[in-house]
Amino acid sequence: MSTVAAILSPFLKKDLSQSEIDYKREEAINLAQAIQLDVRYVEDIALRAITPATYVGKGVIERIKGEFESLTEEGAEHLESPIELVYVDAHLSPVQQRNLEKAFKAKVIDRIGLILEIFGARAQTREGQLQVELAALDYQKSRLVRSWTHLERQRGGAGFMGGPGERQIEIDRRLISERITMLKKDLDKVRQNRHLQKRNRDKVPFPIVALVGYTNAGKSTLFNRLTRSNIMAKDMLFATLDTTMRKLSLPNHQEVLLSDTVGFISDLPTHLIAAFRATLEQLEYADVILHVKDSASPAMQEQERDVYDILKGFNLSRDTAHVIEVYNKIDLLDAEKRLDNLRYLRDGKDIAVSALTGEGCDELLDLIASQLTKKHETLRLITDIKNGAFISWLHENSDVLEEEYSEKQVSFTLRIGPAGKGRLVHHYSELFQLS
Repeated sequence: MSTVAAILSPFLKKDLSQSEIDYKREEAINLAQAIQLDVRYVEDIALRAITPATYVGKGVIERIKGEFESLTEEGAEHLESPIELVYVDAHLSPVQQRNLEKAFKAKVIDRIGLILEIFGARAQTREGQLQVELAALDYQKSRLVRSWTHLERQRGGAGFMGGPGERQIEIDRRLISERITMLKKDLDKVRQNRHLQKRNRDKVPFPIVALVGYTNAGKSTLFNRLTRSNIMAKDMLFATLDTTMRKLSLPNHQEVLLSDTVGFISDLPTHLIAAFRATLEQLEYADVILHVKDSASPAMQEQERDVYDILKGFNLSRDTAHVIEVYNKIDLLDAEKRLDNLRYLRDGKDIAVSALTGEGCDELLDLIASQLTKKHETLRLITDIKNGAFISWLHENSDVLEEEYSEKQVSFTLRIGPAGKGRLVHHYSELFQLS
């Protein structure tokens, strides 16, 4: 049975335009639906200022309580239960959260709490699950004041349960701190294993092409379209939380690794970004980054801004040379909207596609191949004429510009990409000399 919920979307009057208010409300609804909350009430709340004790003013609280009661009375024959959970689309302090729970006589959850709930439900890999738990414990540690009804109780005992006179909240905080320490050690081990795997992969390296973008922009659908995979791709926020990688063959027969990443969202808390930074680590060494945007969303530009606010931490911007802007979901646009929304596409850097229908996807693969070709180097090398297998490898894995045979040696001038050069150096370094 779904939890019956209400959504309150407070905002400062001076801060937002009407389109931004609508966008904020719609995103709050999508967040709630991502964990199957049964939303029965939604309200935008314009504030002159934030009330320290309750975030929204007492008058607003009383009015909303009346709305909840009226909703329950009028729809009693349809409602299985009154409002059980109130989602406040803001960052609440522990005191504000506790006071709102007392006022509404219902569980209250804020933006960080709800995102953590979604992350907890979606994470699949060991690293993803550890990161979720670490972020959740960091969040809960500051909120123990609202998590217990027996804070004044004294507990005696020995060992890890604490000595005589230690308050329950002190025990809880210490146990959480110990668990956080263990989680960080576990994460370090997982990351060390991943670095070893990366080092092994680098022995037979492939260029990395990473998908990034706002949550629900269609990254996973595009990933499936390009790789013919079947990873989870649904019309919901945070459908993908763990990094997925698949090999992809480009039209020029070059092989790359395509990586799907967690979707970004506006106003993501700093500690949550830090907890999931490892999920985005491949952005630091990706050869091409595809920024996937929902071109059918009225908030596309706001979403782009939110994405690049996070990508600044990776020294990435819209003008970074290896970033390609991918305008997805063009199947949802009529001809007029296509012209309007896509009017600022840049030749050679932006592309419009539909991951659902496949429109533009072949051109996207060509653009990726072209972007990777820009990173090719020109090398001159000499090898023994007897190294026939190596000479064949050079022809298959590079563009041979010149080839000169002598009695015992062959001289090559060739263009080769970073991945090919990595394989050349790793596997064949004893068979050639650079000239």
